[in-house]
Amino acid sequence: MKFGMNVFDGAWSAMSTPLTPDGRVDADALEKLVEHQLKLGIKGLFIGGTAGEGPFLADAERARLAKLTVRFAAGRMPVAMQVTDNSAERMIENLGRYQDEGIDIAVVAPPFFQLDATQDFLYGIYCKVMDACQIPVGLYNLGKNTRTLVTPETLARLLENPKVVLVKDSSSEDAYEQVILAAKARRGGTLAALCGDEFNSVHYMRKGYDGVLFGGGCFNGAYAAEMHRLVRAGKADEAQKLQEHLDEVLYKVFGGKELTCWLAGQKELMVRLGVFNTAKTLLNYRLTDECSKAIDEVLRDEAKWLLP
Repeated sequence: MKFGMNVFDGAWSAMSTPLTPDGRVDADALEKLVEHQLKLGIKGLFIGGTAGEGPFLADAERARLAKLTVRFAAGRMPVAMQVTDNSAERMIENLGRYQDEGIDIAVVAPPFFQLDATQDFLYGIYCKVMDACQIPVGLYNLGKNTRTLVTPETLARLLENPKVVLVKDSSSEDAYEQVILAAKARRGGTLAALCGDEFNSVHYMRKGYDGVLFGGGCFNGAYAAEMHRLVRAGKADEAQKLQEHLDEVLYKVFGGKELTCWLAGQKELMVRLGVFNTAKTLLNYRLTDECSKAIDEVLRDEAKWLLP
C-alpha cells in the first residue's frame, strides 16, 4: 500500500458529493470539502458510496469525481472509491476508469440487484473483480441492509483474500462482527475494520475495530475523531457520552429518527457552513421546515465541532 495500515486507525469520511444545480460534480465545493475534512481530523476519504450518490451519478461524473478528489487530496490522505455495479463485468469496467485516475483503494459492495443469486455465485463476482484489481481492495459490508445478501460465511471467505485491506461494516449485526474480528486476528495486521454505524461506533471500537467510516463524516468528523481518541486512551465511558451527544445532533440534521431528511439535511448544513454551493441531491430526500430549524440549532450549539 502507498499508505501504511496505520492510516485506518481513526476516522474516515464516506464523503457526500457536492453538486451543481444541474447535477454535475461541483469542483469548487469539492476542493473546499477536502480541505474541510482535513481540518475535522479525517484520515481517509471514501467516495462514490451511498452518501456520495455514486450509483446515481453518470459514468463521466463518477470518473470526474475520482480525478478531482485525488487531485485535491494531493497525497495527504488515501482515497477509496466504490466500484460496485450489477455484474463483475460492469465493476471491472468501473475499476479501470477509477484506477486510471489514481484512487488508492477500490471498494466493492454487494451488487445492487441479483435474482436468486447463490452465495457461491456472489463469491465468484467478488473474486473476478479482485483478480482484476491492481490496487488494494475494500469490502463494504451491509449485512441485511441491502437486497443482495452476502452472508457472514461468504464474507469470511472474502476476507481471506490478501488484496483486501479494509472492511467497512455497516451491518450492525453480531455475526458479521465476529467474522470480521476473527479475520483480523488471523491476518495479523494486514486487515483493517472500520465501523459504519454512526449511532453505535464506540461499541465496535472497544471490540477491536480500527476506527470509523461515517456517511456524515463531512460534518461529524471531529466528533468521530475524538471518540476514537478517547477509546484508544482507555476512556470508553467518555467516548460513549460523546456518542450519545452526537446521536442527538445526527437526528437533528437527518430529520429525526425516521431520517426523513438524511442526505438533504447534511448537504444543507454544508451549504450553511460555506463549504457547499448548493444542497442539490440525486436522491429523494427533502429538507423539511422542522429539519431546517433543527440545523439552525446545530449551527448555534455545535460550532466548535463543525468548524474546528
